[in-house]
Amino acid sequence: MTYRTMSDYMSSVFGGRVQKVAVNAGLGCPNRDGTISFGGCAYCDNAAFNPAYAFSSGMSVTDQLAAGIGFFQKKEPVNGYLAYFQSFSNTYGDTAKLIGLYEEGLAFPGVLGLVISTRPDCLSADLLDYFERRFGNKAGAGHPYLLVEIGVESTNDDTLKAINRGHDFKCAQDAIIGLDKRGVAVGAHIIIGLPGEEKVDFINHARRISALPVSTLKLHQLQIIKGTAFDRMYSENPDKFKLLTPESYAEIVVELLRELRADIALDRFVSESPRSMVVAPSWGIKPDEFSLILQRYAVAVS
Repeated sequence: MTYRTMSDYMSSVFGGRVQKVAVNAGLGCPNRDGTISFGGCAYCDNAAFNPAYAFSSGMSVTDQLAAGIGFFQKKEPVNGYLAYFQSFSNTYGDTAKLIGLYEEGLAFPGVLGLVISTRPDCLSADLLDYFERRFGNKAGAGHPYLLVEIGVESTNDDTLKAINRGHDFKCAQDAIIGLDKRGVAVGAHIIIGLPGEEKVDFINHARRISALPVSTLKLHQLQIIKGTAFDRMYSENPDKFKLLTPESYAEIVVELLRELRADIALDRFVSESPRSMVVAPSWGIKPDEFSLILQRYAVAVS
């Protein structure tokens, strides 16, 4: 089984390896502050997403990048870095403030561009205009890179409603198409194993994402994270959740990859939430170990 990796994609853009460095810009989420609803998405605790080197939002973007790049400089050399605005909805807020944060990241030595993670319903017209001028169709030669990661999570509207996502799939489609029209690279994120979804739904996710102008795709298995709505639901009715083993998840991923457009780069297959935060399932394996399981399963079914 072959697929395009994120390293393949980044090498095609930068001519070599680059490293994302996560920063926490201290931004919010309209699905938590009452703009859309309170409580957030049923699966979500942002602390579960942050890598070990990520720092608190009390630190400036500059200080976080200095610390993060210092961490990665001890590892293998790279061509440069991407400031990764990861926590919460990183296009949500006052446009001038957001642009200031992005530009602070771009000004750090060695930073070649940005990766901005957000919701599809948090892209204002003036922010999109900035993206187009700074990174897209209206940017000058040698402009910095931008990848906007859109949290799609599911392409089923019933599922999106059930997990309190606060938007439908059309909202995600419109956001992805709108960014692409402005010359901005787009990534998508999908969760595999949400309640009520079966293998046919996951295959349909791949087909629907493939029909959109996305460059990268992140997948991860559903995990029940402590303190979330899913944690409460799981404690009351665990049979509602069909939690996946590494092997059953690998089977789904192989089927999904067969349907996925070949030029879409796979950024991630599994979530690495801190074990102390995970209620279930507890796999106890690293992403590279899952990749071996995935390859073995692909060979077995080929």
